[in-house]
Amino acid sequence: MEQLKLKLAVVTGASSGIGAAIVRDLIAAGLIVIGLARRFERVQALREDLPTDEQRGRLHAIKCNIADAQDVAETFARIMRDHGPVHVLVNNAGCLRNGQLASMPENEVQEVLQTNVMGVVNCTRHAFAAMRAHSIDGHVILINSICGHKVPVIPGHMPTLNIYPATKFALTAINEIYRQEFKELGTRVKVTSISPGLVDTELISERQKKIVDGKILTPENVSGAVMYVLSQPPNVQIYELIMKPMGDLI
Repeated sequence: MEQLKLKLAVVTGASSGIGAAIVRDLIAAGLIVIGLARRFERVQALREDLPTDEQRGRLHAIKCNIADAQDVAETFARIMRDHGPVHVLVNNAGCLRNGQLASMPENEVQEVLQTNVMGVVNCTRHAFAAMRAHSIDGHVILINSICGHKVPVIPGHMPTLNIYPATKFALTAINEIYRQEFKELGTRVKVTSISPGLVDTELISERQKKIVDGKILTPENVSGAVMYVLSQPPNVQIYELIMKPMGDLI
């Protein structure tokens, strides 16, 4: 990680769960981190909990709704103006609404699609443009899901994931599209999809935890995977990483 010390990382969905864990680990590794979140005050609180003034000085919180393309464009323009080009982008922000796709309101479907798919596309477009313009061998990380590889089925339980697996299958395809495009555009920007099984975050209900009998990953587990892929030498690209809790039922 020495090569990334004092380089700029942007983490979306940084206010809690996986995003907050990634922010802490990146700061500990010596990066400058911008945490994007609608609840940006939580990122500010996270900063105050860091152990040293030096670490607190390297974390910046910006309010951003990644489902809003204009907000994303203005946020990345601000990042470029105030902090410079991005070296690492972690597309972590995600949205899940319970219910059945056959009957859920259109606005809820759109919210999940705009956050989980277009949020990634828009953030990556701006970050990659800066990486390419400044000849940065950067890294784009997609926090995907095991749901991006198969739609979970739990016998005897009503399906409630609705459009969510479709958005994660989209990320699996987008990961490969980016790999091809980044290469053919003559860059050395890496791309990685990290697909965890069930993770103990605010998206997961107590009912879901009971169904899997406590067999669940922690946000720190996923952040550890992020740090692993970032620590690889320039000639190694961890393209896809799938992680599941031991004894996983899904």
